[in-house]
Amino acid sequence: MSDQKTAPWEAEEYTDYTLRFIYACIIYAIIGFSWGALMGGIPGFRHFVDHRLHGDLIVRAHTHINLLGWVEMAIFGAVYYLIPRLVRKGIYSMPLVKVHFWMHNVGLVGMVVLFTTAGIIGGQASLTMTPDQIEPLVRPWLAGVGIFGTLVLIANIIWGYNIFKTCQGWRSLR
Repeated sequence: MSDQKTAPWEAEEYTDYTLRFIYACIIYAIIGFSWGALMGGIPGFRHFVDHRLHGDLIVRAHTHINLLGWVEMAIFGAVYYLIPRLVRKGIYSMPLVKVHFWMHNVGLVGMVVLFTTAGIIGGQASLTMTPDQIEPLVRPWLAGVGIFGTLVLIANIIWGYNIFKTCQGWRSLR
């Protein structure tokens, strides 16, 4: 063991959560890439999402898994890794990192499941029902998307706050 003090950003818990963002990024990327390949490669699936009423909601689910899952999680992990090293101090709040991680994931998974459910319900119903009859079937699922989307938004605000507070006063530390 070294007598040197461990840098704040090298704490095990901090490293663990930074890597959780990267692991989540990888999982969401694999899901999103596979989903896209299936939508493009299976003619019946492609027809469903392209031509059935509310089938486009399945495309929105795919888009959100890629953007909020793959891309955002990669960015969060990278920023959590870089910022403390850049400003030479530990993250402002480790509890906020944890809240951010879990709230973002719960919100994202909820959005994706409800977008997909609404798309399937609307697409199947469009075989026998009019758009006016389908809308009440889909509306509650989309309201749920809004609730879960709000969780993601709050998680992202928490992230921004935590990063801002970490960066605040960095010049005085030099």
